[in-house]
Amino acid sequence: MHLMIAFFRAYPWQTLVMLLALLFAGVAEGISLSALLPLLNIAIRGDINSDTDAAPAELNEYERLMNDLLQAAGISPSIGIMLVIIVTGGTLKGLLLLVANKQVGYTAAMVATDLRLEMLRAVLRSRWEYFLSQPAGKLANSLATEAHRSSQAFVNGSLMITFFIQAMIYGAVALAVSWKATLVSLAAGLVIVAISHFLLVRMASKAGKRQTGLLIALVSRLTDTLQSIKPLKAMAREYLADAVLAMETSRLNRTLRRQVYSTTVLSAFQEEMQIILLAAGMFITLVQYEMPLATVLVLVVVLGRMLKQLSKVQRQYQRMVIGESAYWSIKQTIEQARETEEQLVEGRAPALLHGIRFDSVHFNYDGCRVLDGLTLEVPAGSLTMLVGPSGAGKTTVIDLLTGLLQPQSGAILIDDISLQELDTRAWRQMIGYVPQETVLLHDSILHNVTLGDPALGEADVERALKEAGAWEFVTAMPEGINSTVGERGGKLSGGQRQRIMIARALVHRPGLLILDEATSSLDPASEAAICHTLEQLRGGLTILAISHQTALVRVADHVYHLENGKARAVESSTVLFASNNQRWK
Repeated sequence: MHLMIAFFRAYPWQTLVMLLALLFAGVAEGISLSALLPLLNIAIRGDINSDTDAAPAELNEYERLMNDLLQAAGISPSIGIMLVIIVTGGTLKGLLLLVANKQVGYTAAMVATDLRLEMLRAVLRSRWEYFLSQPAGKLANSLATEAHRSSQAFVNGSLMITFFIQAMIYGAVALAVSWKATLVSLAAGLVIVAISHFLLVRMASKAGKRQTGLLIALVSRLTDTLQSIKPLKAMAREYLADAVLAMETSRLNRTLRRQVYSTTVLSAFQEEMQIILLAAGMFITLVQYEMPLATVLVLVVVLGRMLKQLSKVQRQYQRMVIGESAYWSIKQTIEQARETEEQLVEGRAPALLHGIRFDSVHFNYDGCRVLDGLTLEVPAGSLTMLVGPSGAGKTTVIDLLTGLLQPQSGAILIDDISLQELDTRAWRQMIGYVPQETVLLHDSILHNVTLGDPALGEADVERALKEAGAWEFVTAMPEGINSTVGERGGKLSGGQRQRIMIARALVHRPGLLILDEATSSLDPASEAAICHTLEQLRGGLTILAISHQTALVRVADHVYHLENGKARAVESSTVLFASNNQRWK
């Protein structure tokens, strides 16, 4: 019930409406059932009209109470009146259950939506280090399966409460008819519930937890495989991924089979035990206690419904615990992301009028030294290059400059103002970033460039595409800027994808353009076009690039060689000579 308490705290008003509707629906059904025994007695005795003067000794205490209540209300207990009460109570119950079930459905949809939004916001606000430690498939699984399973757990829990209230109403009516028979039936029902819980509900709970863990592993593995499917197919090694995914899927299948087994056996076991209990109860009440037939029939109906609803309570509880682990899993992911929330500075507005300076910056990652007193300058309006061997810390410099990472010591200055004193969001809005990986959405070129920003129009996209050297091939496509690029840009060549990425970085007119090996996939002609574009942009914005391409080195104003955590200014000719000889000077 800890899960339902968490839902009730999150949605108090929706829960109150649901509970009130369920309570009044139960009362309405109780009133309807209360008219059943007088109806049967009237029908069996053949007394259609008022029965107030006939054989009062034949009426039990429950029926006398019903007759007294009807007489107090001025109602004559006849078959017609009893049927009207039964139909009215049933109709009112149906309407109230409609309200309750509608509220349950609306709230369940809200649960899934709120969990997804809560997770998205928590993850997007977390620090960069959190992203590096999280498999993309795990986050995708949380948004897709865990949020849905959580909402289904809420539905199952709500239905459990519905059936429990109905069972209590049936129990109250049965107690009024015969408290001894009711207590015996209730005790037997609780024994059945306890046995079922120990053998089958606990099995389903373990299967649900196992399912949550296996889904995380499977979706994570699948996401990683799809991201590398092209080289796998090119080397005819996709069978390796197939074997791993098949093994994960088989493990999940075995868990689902245990889950199905426990639910079906529980249902069959409960139904069989209910039939045995009702048959034994009828024999005892008719033969041993010699109860009137009408009373026994009412007890059979009411107690049968009570036991049936208790069985439904347990089945819904079983389904709820199967999905419960998914809710706690996604909540744990949300809490982990919140614990690493990035604290954005709301400081001074950045301008980048003079330049950027790294002043004795030290940075360690997982205990390994990456930057050791790094010092370099990037004058405003210039094209500055960073070169050096792999692992020298070139990308770390960019991550520090964008504020994704924080140095252990030293300072990063923008116009002689520490980056930690500037408004972080405003500073990042001044940056156009082109990563080495070309990550395009399965959407149109227009959307891939604007990313859905309503402030950007087709004229902005056209300008950015021209600056990136992409306009010519885009206009040659069947639908121009509205052409779809395919999954991860698969319909475009590597160079074309890279130029779309550059256009995305330029479309909002940044003050600082960062290129992390952004021209590595371009052919010489395309690279020359990009270099020409960068030369045209130089002066209007500041450009910081990581590249080993000779064309960019030739047009650079400043070149820094990074190695052993330090930067050394070098001449372009020195870099070109070192590149041609495959070694660094």
